[in-house]
Order: sequence, then C-alpha cells, then structure tokens
Amino acid sequence: MPSQLIPFLLFVIVLTLVPGPDTALGLRNSLRGGSSAMWWTGLGCCSGLLVHAVASVVGLSAVFAASARLYTAIKIAGACYLVWLGATTLWKSWRHRGEVPEVEVRAPAGRIGRGTAFRQGLVSNLLNPKIILLFLTLLPQFIAPDEPRAETSAVFTLVFLVVAVVYWRLASWLVGGLRTLLTRRRIRLLLERVTGGVMVALGLRVAVEGT
Repeated sequence: MPSQLIPFLLFVIVLTLVPGPDTALGLRNSLRGGSSAMWWTGLGCCSGLLVHAVASVVGLSAVFAASARLYTAIKIAGACYLVWLGATTLWKSWRHRGEVPEVEVRAPAGRIGRGTAFRQGLVSNLLNPKIILLFLTLLPQFIAPDEPRAETSAVFTLVFLVVAVVYWRLASWLVGGLRTLLTRRRIRLLLERVTGGVMVALGLRVAVEGT
C-alpha cells in the first residue's frame, strides 16, 4: 500500500467537493432529466478521468502539456463547449418560461436522456486541460522515491475514480430527494438560469486564464 495513501485520499475528497464545470453541468442536466441524468453525467465525467489517467501513464498528457499549441487548443475547445452548454441552457429556460403553469413540472421541455448526459460529462471532462496537469503534477507528489511509479499511480487513480463515483452517486441521490422542490417551475427556471450563467462564466474564465 502506498505510504501517502491517506493524505492523497483526503486531498482528493476535498478536491472533488470543490464545485467546478463538471458539477455545474451535472446540476444543469439534473434539471432536465432528474437524478438519473445527473448520475449519468457523473459517469461520463468519471470515464473522462479514466481516459486522462491512462493517457498520463502512457505519456500522452506530458506531450499535450509540453505543447503550448495543443494545450491552448484543448483549453479553447473546452471553454467554447462550456459556454455553448450554458448559453443553450439560458436560451431554453427563457423560451419555455411561459409554457408551463405554476404547478409541478412532470416532463421538462428538452429532457436529457442517459446517453446525452453521459456524452456531455465525458466531453466536458476530456476538454478540461486542468485535468491533464492534475495527473501530471498531483500524483508524483504522493509517490515516494522507493515506490514503483506505475503501480502506485494505478492505485491513486483507482482511489480518485472511487471518490468521484461515490460523490456523483450521493449527489444524484440528493437531487432525487429534492425532486419535488426542483419540479416547481419558478425554482427550476431560476436554477437553470443560475447554472447556465455559471457555465458561461466558467467557460469564459477558462478561455482567458493564462492569456
């Protein structure tokens, strides 16, 4: 067992709980597809983490991080994707603002299915350049000089994924528990506009960071 497993676990838990683009996307999708959409968004994000982890092990992440052009291209693509998702959320909430009476919303317009939620979570995570740097800079700090690098990295990656899956499972259950509240039109539209605005802001922040 890695000597720094417990410190790494605590760090990953704190890191996972800090809201970011993935969380904003999960909340946005939960408003259109309920707890199931949030869960499948999370599974897509976790799959993206797995891809980044494998790429880090085989050295692809180092290539992307070392190339300013590739890194910038990924950053801009990710920023555009977040802005697009946030903007479409704002547009749909505005377009459907008067279509449903002030009662429960049982079938929100533009409902998101599992496949769409998973794909959006996967793409959002894959296009996040910070995840690339995370696996390149975070894992080595917790690997002792006398520990096998590949095996220890695999253990840390598994821990990272387990924490992420547990987080998304608990978050989706919480959304399910608040379903009655979230299905009220005014609250849902407000939350859609907030999450849409947050995603646009995050996308713009990603685009200008480091420029």
